[in-house]
Amino acid sequence: MSRKWINMVLLVVLVLAVIFTTSSCEKLKVSKLTANRYFNRANHNFTEQRYRLAIEDYERALENNPDLIQAYHYLGESYKNLYRPGVEDEDNNANAQRALDALNRALEIEPENKQIIHSLGDMYDRMRNFEDAEKMFLKVLEMEPTNMDNYYVVAGFYKRYSGDREELKKRAESMYLRRIETDPDNPQGYAYLAQMYDEATPMPDFDRALEVHKMRLKLDPDDFLIHYAIGVNRFYKAYRLQNVLSRRERIAAANECEEALKKALDMEPSYSFTYSYLGLVYLNVFAKVFPEKEQSYIQQSNTWMERFREVRAREQERERLEKELQRGETRH
Repeated sequence: MSRKWINMVLLVVLVLAVIFTTSSCEKLKVSKLTANRYFNRANHNFTEQRYRLAIEDYERALENNPDLIQAYHYLGESYKNLYRPGVEDEDNNANAQRALDALNRALEIEPENKQIIHSLGDMYDRMRNFEDAEKMFLKVLEMEPTNMDNYYVVAGFYKRYSGDREELKKRAESMYLRRIETDPDNPQGYAYLAQMYDEATPMPDFDRALEVHKMRLKLDPDDFLIHYAIGVNRFYKAYRLQNVLSRRERIAAANECEEALKKALDMEPSYSFTYSYLGLVYLNVFAKVFPEKEQSYIQQSNTWMERFREVRAREQERERLEKELQRGETRH
């Protein structure tokens, strides 16, 4: 075979290789462009809460580009939004499993993605799978120990499952305390801990909550909402424990309530709910422990409640105008 013939054969092979490579690259490029088109359309449907349409487009995007991590993530989110917690039927269970499959696939591709881990925890939580949800939430906390929000997420998770389970109450409490230790000068950490005590079941721990509210007050004495929270706390102690407390204890709690709420009003007279709790403490506590002054306290309660309705109406009108303004800005 002549050298000329050999060179011609090599040239043909090279040309064919170039054509084949170029063709493959073009197909790959077109495939990725198609995937991106479906992905963008899916994102729009997801934003508009059209989850079934979003699922179709995310799946088409993945058919064209199996490495599109975010498509797996939001495919899982779409199925999650179709899932109805507590409903036991074949379709609903299938949506749950598909959500888990997609999210786990996304996590396999990107195992350090905190958003995906948190989303998996949320899905397990919706399914009431405590153990797997806990693992995911604790993993995020371990990855971001300085992110204050993570402590609230884990604490709130434990609160939802605690009921009368003291062990889980203690776990929730420990998370709030760790949050406070991480940033002891931030009043927000104390606010969440106080809220936990105020909302404990089957009966709130009113006095422990009060202690924490007072810690908040030392850090931020000019926050009227802390005085308001103390007033609400004292009202509920006097009202909910009326069959447990002595008359003297109920009067003391009601006096503390009145003092705190009036302090809150002095600082911020436009907050309507302060007026409502003043009306409640006069009607439900003072009128009961001082029967000889019952009518006077009822009349005072009515005055406070009328004031509440007036201020609340102004609040609602202001909220309505703000929403209209926001809608107008969105349209423009």
